[in-house]
Amino acid sequence: MNEEIQRKLVGIVRGIAGAGVNPEPDESLFDAGYLDSFALLDMVAGIEREFNVKIPDADLNPRRFDSLERIGEYLQSRGV
Repeated sequence: MNEEIQRKLVGIVRGIAGAGVNPEPDESLFDAGYLDSFALLDMVAGIEREFNVKIPDADLNPRRFDSLERIGEYLQSRGV
């Protein structure tokens, strides 16, 4: 994942979890308490806006969005 994608993802997480959070790329966003199942939808909406991509409902698996690294891999698989 390139630095720009990571920077944008951190911004989205901060918008949801609070400005003071600074997740590591491989850190679980759920285990760390940055996101919960309700915030996942906000996270996906932020990703769709920021990266101009549509994430189908079939892809809404919390494991896929567990860390910045996994989200980056998913976005790369979608051509971002």
